[in-house]
Amino acid sequence: MKIASVLSLVCLLLLLPAELSAQSRQRRSSARRPPATTATRGKKPAGNTAVAALQDGRGRVAEKIKTITNFVYLYGRFSKDFENAVGPGGQPDAAANTLKTRLVSSLQNIREGLDELELHFRTTPELERFYLRLAGVAAGAASAEQKATANQLDAAGRSLLEVVNRLTDVLQEMN
Repeated sequence: MKIASVLSLVCLLLLLPAELSAQSRQRRSSARRPPATTATRGKKPAGNTAVAALQDGRGRVAEKIKTITNFVYLYGRFSKDFENAVGPGGQPDAAANTLKTRLVSSLQNIREGLDELELHFRTTPELERFYLRLAGVAAGAASAEQKATANQLDAAGRSLLEVVNRLTDVLQEMN
């Protein structure tokens, strides 16, 4: 039974990076715009780029929230199974070590995505005012990564929840 649950978690963790990259594209509606009249043709509203940048920023933050919450859902299951596999001796077996390696790799992917998000906000003039709120979320993911490496899985999960809370605060401020 223990082997079956470990193998199922390996499969889930193998699919996680594919799931993370699959969610990186933005969906756009295919709604048709009405044809431009001669009065509106060639003219752009003054704040159009600011609105577009703000909308893009909201989409990126929401995407990260979705990715991390999906990961936390899978992570909770993994951490319980990992604790059971480690047992009372405190030393994980080879299968548990493999799972932990995949987990740390997934946390690295999350951290890198958050680094890119911070960079985007810092370098986009329309989003700079939100950067102060966002700054440090990648450090929170790096902290989770370090804690998972040290077999402190509960503390690592709590660090990820703090990251989601900060991202949610930024998203709320952007509205």
